[in-house]
Amino acid sequence: MPELSQETERGRVVAPFGLAEVTGPSMVPTLHHGDQLVVHYGARVRAGDVVVLRHPFQQDLLVVKRAVERRDGGWWVLGDNAYAGGDSTDYGTVPDELILGRVRLRYRPLKPDQRSPLAVVRWALSAARPVLTVRSASRRFRAR
Repeated sequence: MPELSQETERGRVVAPFGLAEVTGPSMVPTLHHGDQLVVHYGARVRAGDVVVLRHPFQQDLLVVKRAVERRDGGWWVLGDNAYAGGDSTDYGTVPDELILGRVRLRYRPLKPDQRSPLAVVRWALSAARPVLTVRSASRRFRAR
């Protein structure tokens, strides 16, 4: 994911929205490699939101994960693809100051091989979608 920057003015974010690109499979099936994201920087994070954060050990690396639950010291974040790794199971709780923003919209670019009229119509109907908060019924089991 590319490095993103924000200019601040007296502690207030000048441009609260930005773009990011997904690389890797950790958020499949919600997000795929190459998806473009609209990120709302400084937005309030709730359990189930997809967020952009700085990697706790490589802070120049930005990561997209789902904020699962609030814990002492920050957020427990997980990828939607349990087999990809690279989440709180590897690096623990993520401090609040490393959570940059909440993902609001996903745009999936047209692939070069999608040339048939039917493929273009399918793409047009699903290219831009909001990234929704997922409230898991099994959350109560993880909290115990």
